[in-house]
Amino acid sequence: MYKSALVFLSLALTALAVDTRYWSQDAQSDFEKGNLKKVALRSDGRLSLSPAVKELADPSIPYLWTAVTGSNGAVYAAGGPSTNKSAIFELSRGGQSKKFAEIEGMNIFALAIDRVGRIYAGSSPDGKIYRVSAAGVAEVFYDPKAKYIWGLAFLPNGDLLAATGDKGELHRITPNGSGKVWMKLDEDHVRSLAVDAKGVVYVGTEPGGLIIKADDQGNPFVVYQSAKREVTALVAAKNGSIYAGVIGQKTSGQSQLIPMMQPPVVTAAPPPQQGAPQPRPVNVAAPIVPNMVPGGSEIIRIDADGAPMRIWTAPTDLVYALAFDASDRLLVGTGNKGNLYRIDSPSQSTLLTSLSSTQITAFAKEGARLIAVTGNIGKFFEVGSGLEAQGSFESEVFDGGSFTQWGRLHSKEIAGGGTIRFETRSGNLDRPTQMWSSWAALKDGRIASPSARFLQWRAVLSGGQQDGPMVSQVDVAYLPKNVAPRVDMVEATPANYRFPAPSSTIIPSVMTLTLPPIGKAQATTSTLTSDGSTSPALTYAKGMIGARWLAMDENGDALEFSLEIKGENEQGWKPLKDKIKDRYYSFDATAFGDGKYQVRVTASDSISNPLNQGLSARGVSAPFLIDNTAPKILDLGATPAGGRVNLRFKASDAGSVVTKAEISLNGNDWRLIDPTVRLADSKDLDFQLLVDRPGTGELTIAVRVTDEFENQSVEKVTIR
Repeated sequence: MYKSALVFLSLALTALAVDTRYWSQDAQSDFEKGNLKKVALRSDGRLSLSPAVKELADPSIPYLWTAVTGSNGAVYAAGGPSTNKSAIFELSRGGQSKKFAEIEGMNIFALAIDRVGRIYAGSSPDGKIYRVSAAGVAEVFYDPKAKYIWGLAFLPNGDLLAATGDKGELHRITPNGSGKVWMKLDEDHVRSLAVDAKGVVYVGTEPGGLIIKADDQGNPFVVYQSAKREVTALVAAKNGSIYAGVIGQKTSGQSQLIPMMQPPVVTAAPPPQQGAPQPRPVNVAAPIVPNMVPGGSEIIRIDADGAPMRIWTAPTDLVYALAFDASDRLLVGTGNKGNLYRIDSPSQSTLLTSLSSTQITAFAKEGARLIAVTGNIGKFFEVGSGLEAQGSFESEVFDGGSFTQWGRLHSKEIAGGGTIRFETRSGNLDRPTQMWSSWAALKDGRIASPSARFLQWRAVLSGGQQDGPMVSQVDVAYLPKNVAPRVDMVEATPANYRFPAPSSTIIPSVMTLTLPPIGKAQATTSTLTSDGSTSPALTYAKGMIGARWLAMDENGDALEFSLEIKGENEQGWKPLKDKIKDRYYSFDATAFGDGKYQVRVTASDSISNPLNQGLSARGVSAPFLIDNTAPKILDLGATPAGGRVNLRFKASDAGSVVTKAEISLNGNDWRLIDPTVRLADSKDLDFQLLVDRPGTGELTIAVRVTDEFENQSVEKVTIR
């Protein structure tokens, strides 16, 4: 707990004092970014050795869809697709594989074995059930007049149930081969089938995603309506619970297995011409499985009393198969990464291993052995009850952001026997290659890899009994080399406007610590500080002017700024303000004489680095004008001209353009007037105009002129 608190505190203060930082990995989402090799990952972020997995046989078939265990201890599996006949393969207890039988049809999705050891196989999409003798001879046993046979299971009395599509029927067949539709559903497919220890029948459907219980007469009762489309697997537990795997959004189209049923098409090449080179043999690839089903997967548990509970979800894994291990924990075979999961509790699961094939499609148990069969490519694997002798986890590549010194690697290890060895490698390329350093073991807990921008660590787990060695948290201490900040641009703001009052100091008077949400990892890398490309709105304030600047720091250090000013013909910079936290500042321009000025910004990261290790950078603005002097009104005069008055004057400003002139008659509203050239675009302007004289009494004409900086002068003339 003390170590974790230090990590959180260090990260919380990153913006205040960039000293030692920590790259922390302790959540499932962290470890999923790495590479697991014979290492299991629990949902709470615990790494341990995987169950020992051994490939037993490769029957050279694209997919094995289904598997059962015979009375002789052999495992039988079948799949497809094929262009003519689909094979049933036998895997002996000794691990030898052979083709046991063939039946007509492109795919076999369902197998079952009766009390005397005969195999029953359902073909698709021609929808027939075959019975295969012990000698491997197949004959049609029953024709349900359906397109697909998705599942087969025997009732305690010896009757065979067949889950079919595309009419949504469950058939019941007696041992002599006579059968009927036992349950008709308003669904396209009865996709999965299970019979519990008491002979209670459950089916799963598509596209409604329903889990249905049948009574003794085959009458359906919906025990759960899933939010997903397809119930791909059902399995009954010893305690009377039913587990269901459901996948896909209800708008995702047809069953995910149907597109995979098409056999590969081989087009014969034309015979080569005499003397032409012989064509290369063409390898026919297996059908491509969609990489993702919208909506992902979930597992639903229906308790013996009928209460449902969702116990597992996955955004991308597709549930294909369910089974129980020797401790009656639920195992989940998925695609499309060949992941094997174990459900430890309704809130916790473990990714046990990932097989070389893309999908785990079925399980078969033979004694203490668990056999997994796969698709793309179809193979037999044994999932042992013991652990792998050795496994490793390679982390994702960590980016220190710049040239970085590596410190200690701290790990939280859980006793379980065996050993854990940590190694690291580093480089300045964003992916590991031969141009990185080699893997190097820690030296007294300290990383021996050379300083660089990128780092990767590896944990090698070996030996042990029971659960074996475990790792639940790894923290890497690091210190990026300080890089000087940058001041990319400095600009003056419009005159007579000011920014809001400066922000308070960065360092709070009371230290606070913000923890991440429970179960979420603390952010482990600093982001670049704001560069100042946006600034707050200004408000009108006569006589004020300001500056703003773009500045950033590649280390993510907090920056502090000082501002200086220098006149056009001056030699030295005069301080305006230091210890500025914002990237803008306003000041009183009336304290400066008229003329051109520049401001200089110095950015420093000293507040975020140890004493005497801070760096700084400067930026200078373009020259800008300060003008505090009002324009002059010259040669103001007015003479009567009949019922009107001829008004004339000149406006002149030493520093900036005269932008407007106005007059007021006898104190009435100001009215805008044009210069003789019509355009107010010069420092010197002439004005001459006739003004209507109201009445015959005394007339006072006030004249007001304004320059670019809103400096104003007012003069008046009176006519009697």
